[in-house]
Amino acid sequence: MSFRSYAIALSLICALVLQIMPLPAFVDLYRPDWVLLVLCYWTLALPHRVNIGVAFVIGLILDVLLGSSLGVHSFAMCVSIYVLAANYKRLRNYSLWQQAIVIGIISAFYNLVVFWLQHLLTDVYFLITYMWPVVSSMIIWPWLFWLLRKLRRQLRIS
Repeated sequence: MSFRSYAIALSLICALVLQIMPLPAFVDLYRPDWVLLVLCYWTLALPHRVNIGVAFVIGLILDVLLGSSLGVHSFAMCVSIYVLAANYKRLRNYSLWQQAIVIGIISAFYNLVVFWLQHLLTDVYFLITYMWPVVSSMIIWPWLFWLLRKLRRQLRIS
């Protein structure tokens, strides 16, 4: 088996590592939702290979890695990827900055669902700083899109 066969899985593993990598506290507030961004790219590019099932499994892995209640990130990831997968044909035709805005909306939805579930399960209260990853995800999207598209085209992943 070649690297081409494992490129999607390796990109998701890299996103998981970036998601749990320790950062200083003032930088950690702005950490983009790396796993969500990579899943969004692969769902837009290859919806027949990366879909809600992959989002569910990756969400469970993220729950275990972050130590949150099992199923919180998984549910939020599944709902977010479902919204994206249902509209992938339309979103593919948007320009990159329009896609960044849509990704920001999906990231905000993801973060709000995670907060809502954590609020129901524990006693967490909303702070506006929970939305800083949305801004950084919107800023990172064009570069991540370009990088993953280049990888997909060079390896001829379909």
